[in-house]
Amino acid sequence: MAMNQQKLMKQMQKMQEDMARVQDELTRETVSASAGGGAVTATVTGALELVSVEISPDAVDPEDVEMLQDVIVAAVNEALRAAQELANQRLGAVTGGLSGLGLPGF
Repeated sequence: MAMNQQKLMKQMQKMQEDMARVQDELTRETVSASAGGGAVTATVTGALELVSVEISPDAVDPEDVEMLQDVIVAAVNEALRAAQELANQRLGAVTGGLSGLGLPGF
């Protein structure tokens, strides 16, 4: 029994180290998403930080600022969704074995 606990502790420590490594990697990875037919492109890190918004000059219409705002929100939300999916994939690869341990919440 003590051997199983020791093995479990080593596995948990390795998983923590792997999760920290993946989280660090996610801060350097980016995903981008466009909306409005490419009028607006948002880029977000895997850590869900918005790093840039690019707006095509053609998208700027002083008479329709609301449309531009909506397109920006759509692009940012799509980039955030893609970044969250990336993070879930990367972290899921690290924590995938937890469900077999019978731990609550996994």
